[in-house]
Amino acid sequence: MGPMYPPIERKATTFDPAALQRLLDGDQVEIRNQVKKLITQPAFRYYDGTDIDGYRTQVLRWVKQIADTGIGRIGMPRSLGGEENPAKFIAAFETLAFHDFSLVIKLGVQYGLFGGSIQLLGTEYHHQKYLPDCASAKLMGCFAMTEIGHGSNVQALETIAVYDKESDAFIINSPSYSAGKTYIGNAGRDGRVATVFAQLEVNAQRQGVHAFVVPIRDENGKTLPGIRIEDNDVKLGLNGVDNGQIWFDEVRVPRIEMLNRFANVTDKGEYVSDIESPSTRFFTMIGTLVGGRVSIAAGSNNVCKSALTIAVRYAARRRQFGPPKSVSVGAGGSTETLLLDYPAHQRRLLPPLANVFAIDFALKHLIQELAAKRSEDMRPFETMAAAIKAFATWNATHTIQTCRECCGGEGYIAANRLAALKADTDICTTFEGDNTVLMQLVAKNILTELKEKIKGMQPAQITRFFLDHKINALFKQNPLFRRTRSDDQLLDSEFHLTMMRFRESVTLLACAQKFKKLAKSEDAYTAFTTMQRELLDLARAYVGRVILERFVEVVSTIEDEPVKKTLARLCHLFALSQIELNRAWYLENGVFSGAKSRTITQLVDRLCREVRKEAVALVDAFGIPDACLAAPIALD
Repeated sequence: MGPMYPPIERKATTFDPAALQRLLDGDQVEIRNQVKKLITQPAFRYYDGTDIDGYRTQVLRWVKQIADTGIGRIGMPRSLGGEENPAKFIAAFETLAFHDFSLVIKLGVQYGLFGGSIQLLGTEYHHQKYLPDCASAKLMGCFAMTEIGHGSNVQALETIAVYDKESDAFIINSPSYSAGKTYIGNAGRDGRVATVFAQLEVNAQRQGVHAFVVPIRDENGKTLPGIRIEDNDVKLGLNGVDNGQIWFDEVRVPRIEMLNRFANVTDKGEYVSDIESPSTRFFTMIGTLVGGRVSIAAGSNNVCKSALTIAVRYAARRRQFGPPKSVSVGAGGSTETLLLDYPAHQRRLLPPLANVFAIDFALKHLIQELAAKRSEDMRPFETMAAAIKAFATWNATHTIQTCRECCGGEGYIAANRLAALKADTDICTTFEGDNTVLMQLVAKNILTELKEKIKGMQPAQITRFFLDHKINALFKQNPLFRRTRSDDQLLDSEFHLTMMRFRESVTLLACAQKFKKLAKSEDAYTAFTTMQRELLDLARAYVGRVILERFVEVVSTIEDEPVKKTLARLCHLFALSQIELNRAWYLENGVFSGAKSRTITQLVDRLCREVRKEAVALVDAFGIPDACLAAPIALD
């Protein structure tokens, strides 16, 4: 018999949690329910052992059980019996994140990275040969991009693939220790084939990074000649995933095993591509794989939902301290206060709860864009995906740690799952793109868009463009604007959006002007490196604005008035807590007075008190099955 905790306090709410869950489930409710039904079966009981090999074996068993349901075919081409439905696949992926995150990542490697690279970078030959067995998990694969010496800087990978005309094959080599592929999921034990990214050399000319399908083990799991594999061994988390390192020594692969959607080597030994620019070609290839960032953001956010559900429910049953005995009721002394009734506890848990809802709606929009923009200009989408991935995974790391602390010693107990949630998601801030590097990419893309916007302008027009923005900035510093302090005005989404957009606009123009000044005496690389702090400030301003816009838009379209009112309150909490977080900037730039800044802080306190009344119902609306939640402190 498990521990007998006090009941979870569930206050009467103004909205129906089931109605909010329907909104969160969206169009993909069927696949979400299908996945929940699967992962709550006895076969998916959590692995509680400490043997790493046993854990990996269990996770592989789960992967094969999931493959048997056909989930692996959701993203495959229709010509192979698939659905080509990325939105449905990501819905399945993020729902699986309610279960074991090692399973999620191993599936992500198999279907998103290995299968995705074959599908998006290969052609019909590769699709027919590899994708059916990938989907059924009969053929486990790897995605061998990151190297010991090069992670984020993929263009500078050291692995070499030299075309040998005599044998009509590529010879793949790791010229140094640092050229070893590392942190490669499925490489440590289960992978038999790898998509290997290497510098292509044809007729003594380098053509940049391309991808090749390379066997690394035979059907019996024995490492093939010329391949050296080392296990990454025990990690901070995700120990159900067999990460490994791979080096290549004169490994020959047939010419047809180059993934040749964007470039090819002909049977005459000539390199051909419809994309003339090597840089454009590289970013086109890499851009097709951006769905991985969306999936990781969605998975991390769902883990965040699990952590918040555990912490909020615990805070609604755990009591500590209370009023003096003289005003207490009962013979047992003082009636202690629920953790969730303490303002400090509300401040710790409820702004992150608003963040999770905001991120959820931003991701739903992003997933729609992913499905719609396969063949169009992907840069705006890539910018948004990189920014939201960074915001969501940083938020997950911060929130799960906060939830652990809010549960005290109970949060440290493995059975309550916060330890696993914390350890397993920590890596999300650095894989599928290191967040700090991604945010620099975001800022660079925003500056490039500004450059293109003013490209055709005459000098006088450019001057006018910047002047208009400065006049707009001066207007925001108008005393009447700064003195806006009434609750009604400060709890207006248009005010919130104006503040976010203003910060982004001023930061962008400041970056553009500084870069223009630096570029007169320095090369572009040095100028950008000098400006890293400013670039990160710009990216943060951009992502806050983007996420808020999606949240406001969703709230405006809801017809269920009680749900609409509840989400509007969460939207205000998200916006004002973000503005409060950056109040130093607003004060420095003359947008706020000290009194206005204090009023915003008081409003965040008030919103936390209001959200507290419905906090348990809000986490109930995530629809996480008890069998997945598992934490005794969070169960009724």
